[in-house]
Amino acid sequence: MMNQIPIINISTNALVTTPHKAKSCISTPIKSEARKPKPTNAMIDLITQVRQDFPFTLPEAQICAGKCVGCPKKLLELADTELSEWESRIDRGETPLLGDISRLGKLCKNIRRGLIRNGLVH
Repeated sequence: MMNQIPIINISTNALVTTPHKAKSCISTPIKSEARKPKPTNAMIDLITQVRQDFPFTLPEAQICAGKCVGCPKKLLELADTELSEWESRIDRGETPLLGDISRLGKLCKNIRRGLIRNGLVH
């Protein structure tokens, strides 16, 4: 049994009908190059970016030097605690939800603003 199936020619954007057997008209999903990452990979990427961006290795004397607008030491401790918690949860096999990734991202964004105010991140 032959059916006429409309297909768009990509090079000319013209609508073309081609005969196909009804049995072979199973659509297959197109593999997208820009697929969404798995939640675990997205969380690991976020943790990696924050660990590279925040000055966790600075000595306390350098963190607390000069004018403080919100305690940068406490901000870094909070960020490190949250990141470490998620690293251990992922190691135990827990899969973060989208809300978890969003909350951690928002927390780190706010902490980063505080670190910028204190001149620790540019």
